[in-house]
Amino acid sequence: MATGDSNSRKDIAWKYAYLANQNNKNDLTCNFCGKVAKGGAFRLKQHLVGGYRAIVGCQKCPEHVKEEVNQYMLRKKTEKEQVNLTAEFDDVAFDEEEDEVAEVDARGKRVQNVGGSGICKKKKPRHVGPMDAFVSPPKSALMGKSGKGVQTTINDAYKKELREKACVDIARWMYEAAIPFNAVNYDSFNAAIQSIGRYGIGMKPPSYHEVRVPLLKKEVVHTNDIMKSHREEWARTGCSIMSDGWKDKSHRSLINFLVNCSKGSMFIESIDASSYMKTGERMFQLLDSMVEKIGEDKVVQVISDNDSSYVMVGRLLEAKRPHLYWTPCAAHCLDLMLEDIAKLPTIMRTIKRAIELTGYIYNHTGLINMMRQFTGQRNLLRPAKTRFATSFLTLSSIHKQKENLRKMFTSENWTRSKWAKELTGKRVAQTVLMPTFWNTVVYSLKVSGPIVRVLRLVDGEKRPAMGYIYEAMDRAKEAIEKSFNGREERYNEIFEIIDRRWDGQLHRPLHAAGYLLNPEFFYDNRSEIERDEEVMTGLYKCIQRLVPNIDQQDKILEELTSYKREEGLFGLEMAKRQRKKKAPGICFVSFC
Repeated sequence: MATGDSNSRKDIAWKYAYLANQNNKNDLTCNFCGKVAKGGAFRLKQHLVGGYRAIVGCQKCPEHVKEEVNQYMLRKKTEKEQVNLTAEFDDVAFDEEEDEVAEVDARGKRVQNVGGSGICKKKKPRHVGPMDAFVSPPKSALMGKSGKGVQTTINDAYKKELREKACVDIARWMYEAAIPFNAVNYDSFNAAIQSIGRYGIGMKPPSYHEVRVPLLKKEVVHTNDIMKSHREEWARTGCSIMSDGWKDKSHRSLINFLVNCSKGSMFIESIDASSYMKTGERMFQLLDSMVEKIGEDKVVQVISDNDSSYVMVGRLLEAKRPHLYWTPCAAHCLDLMLEDIAKLPTIMRTIKRAIELTGYIYNHTGLINMMRQFTGQRNLLRPAKTRFATSFLTLSSIHKQKENLRKMFTSENWTRSKWAKELTGKRVAQTVLMPTFWNTVVYSLKVSGPIVRVLRLVDGEKRPAMGYIYEAMDRAKEAIEKSFNGREERYNEIFEIIDRRWDGQLHRPLHAAGYLLNPEFFYDNRSEIERDEEVMTGLYKCIQRLVPNIDQQDKILEELTSYKREEGLFGLEMAKRQRKKKAPGICFVSFC
């Protein structure tokens, strides 16, 4: 068979048709209905797809064949349009010298200049091949021969117009569907746009059924693959089970269970625990069943709130499971510290006045506008994840706007307003102009600011907090002491509150072990940490509880010696440079 005939047989039409007469290559017979399509492969494809006036559609053609042939025709049409578009904008050839006039023969065709100075060669169009779907355009296509950027062409302007139209359509869809603006920052959104661009013109969007059934099933498979890698990490390095209790609009007590490891946190399930909350025994059974589900040999600790019921549950869990820890939520403990501090009479009075001030302003639209004129459009409210952190952050915002608020409540805009004549308005203005109010605001910020910073550390996900809490609490107390110039009578009461929560609830052997095994702190204070009985005791307690095998315990102690002496990988300059740059979980030395 000739080469041309061989190439023509690659068309999809030959998959579902055959020649009725070997001497007539234009008459193809349909495999399904037996109709002879006169006009070659193209007419046969129209017959299979249906909907064309030039030929009757096949009534017996299966739906999946119609879809396959239709997609093939659309792809061929797109490739042809792209070739034509490239030829129209990119294939225009000019003489190398602007002043030279090309010769034209009697038939109107250009004649090659023998001298060579006016040679005009037509550039071949760039055809889109199958590999173009997987690679980006070469850099040479965007740069000139000298490596410098080329002048904007008509094609560039055309593409810019197309992109603007596409962006308008995408944005309009987001507005109609109420999709948050930050969705465009997701890597998955960028991947979707790239895939659409690789497909080219004529792509049909996914249907409601596709999104609802087959694509959703594929995503479930993809999610399960991700979960599989997490489960493998649990077995390799251990994990933490986290329970997060909350109430919905129906006042049901719900608990979300998540598992955290070095790869991040993974949601497991949410349980309606309204009946469980009544007894500690039921809560113990719930947490114990979750440990059983994940695997006791993989669980390092179970984290929950530190209410009195959970404290009892934690003790029962540690008694039954001798090789794991129950750990109260650090963020909850710190929030309780702030709550205890907020109950001090001086600070409580200050917070109440601040709440009255912000509440009065934000309950009147006119006052909000007036306030923003004086504060440069800045707000006073600073919402945070916990109630008492919000109170102290709002105090901080009020303190930053101290002078602007004073100007506002002494301005003609205020004195001539109706609010200045109201009883609450007069009281709020008096508060802002009261020196003692600002003195207590400063005092409140000095004692709460360092704790709020620790709360941000443990409540964030930038790095694992376990290896930083111990040092962070010490630095918080040092910061409070320094802010009062070492005058103990000013902060003794605050330290009692901190120590009561830290020693009684938050401080655990895991925190001490994490502190010692954090290269950022250990190598700067090696001798001091090694002499700290509390830290060393916490480390050895962790090893003994988490690792039941005696041989493995001895091996860990050998590795610990190498860590302390900076031997092996711990002593490499590369590892030393990363000590203060990366968290212990991802630091180079953690692979030792």
